[in-house]
Amino acid sequence: MSLKIRFNSAFITGIVLAKVGNPQRDEPLQTSKEVFKVAEPDAETLTALFLKPFRNLIAHRFIHHSSLDQHEMNALASGVFADSEALLEHGCRIAKRLYSKSNHPNIKSGDLCIALVKDIEVDGVATAALCILKAESVVPFLSISARNGDLQLSTEQGINPDKIDKGCLILNCFSEMGYYILTFDRSGAESRFWVRDFLGVHAVPDEAFLTNTYTSLAVSFLDQAKPSEEAAPEDRRAAARDAIAYFEEKETFDLGEFESEVLKTPEAVAQFAEHRSRIEEQQGAPLEKSFGISKKDVSKAKKKISTVLKFDTGVELHLKPTFSDRHAGVLEHGFDDDKQMKFVKVYYNKEG
Repeated sequence: MSLKIRFNSAFITGIVLAKVGNPQRDEPLQTSKEVFKVAEPDAETLTALFLKPFRNLIAHRFIHHSSLDQHEMNALASGVFADSEALLEHGCRIAKRLYSKSNHPNIKSGDLCIALVKDIEVDGVATAALCILKAESVVPFLSISARNGDLQLSTEQGINPDKIDKGCLILNCFSEMGYYILTFDRSGAESRFWVRDFLGVHAVPDEAFLTNTYTSLAVSFLDQAKPSEEAAPEDRRAAARDAIAYFEEKETFDLGEFESEVLKTPEAVAQFAEHRSRIEEQQGAPLEKSFGISKKDVSKAKKKISTVLKFDTGVELHLKPTFSDRHAGVLEHGFDDDKQMKFVKVYYNKEG
């Protein structure tokens, strides 16, 4: 269910604003009394800033254990898509829902924007969307303006569009399946508060999601959970590169084939199965064992292979991404009997 999405013709028609505190700290919720209408000169810039974070994200959809009709966020989004005049009412209800879910002491207060966006192009069709952004911090910025025949410098506090913490874009597609939703949480804690508690969504198990999940799973497993603790770091990186090479060379992923060609040993296969089970438990559903490979997501995973060797003495050795097996012999590992410590020896021809 991967879609081609273009934002070139999109424009925001109205925004509901809110300040969402944390109930645990007795911080209030403040919501708009009317829809904020974007001035025409600002529309293009503001729309681009709102939609910028939603490129190349994994698709999600609303889920409910019994019926989507009982999913609050699904119902609120449906209400806005059915009647744009309901944006203020439903936007305020979305803010109230977020406030009610913000009762963990680690959840930060922040500014919330809920915007109705028109004419996002989805597979060539103009489509409406509901954009929800939360910024949990403000930054100082300088402004120089003309005043009384001279130039004045002033400072203000505002939101940095490149530092928005959490976001969600609900596209008016596949409503019967829980819509097509793009979401992010820069805090990395998206498995709970933002994605599960507030939005109530699960990832769509399409080719992009499965490729991203399995490549990330393979790299993290081969780079960290090793059959032998004595394996040299560059050997472990080579194993991770072998896993990525499998995805680069194949058009279709097959778990049995991956186990025999990349993991090879029964011990590694068993450990990888345990590693996969933990991910499946977090996702709440088993992962497919065969699927078409998304090549662009393989490229993303390739960048995740560690290029830093970290040691418990506080020393880090940075390797270029191009460092590979052709550099065999450049790094030498050993054990010093006098110091009773491991060491790494680096060979080189010249500095720089």
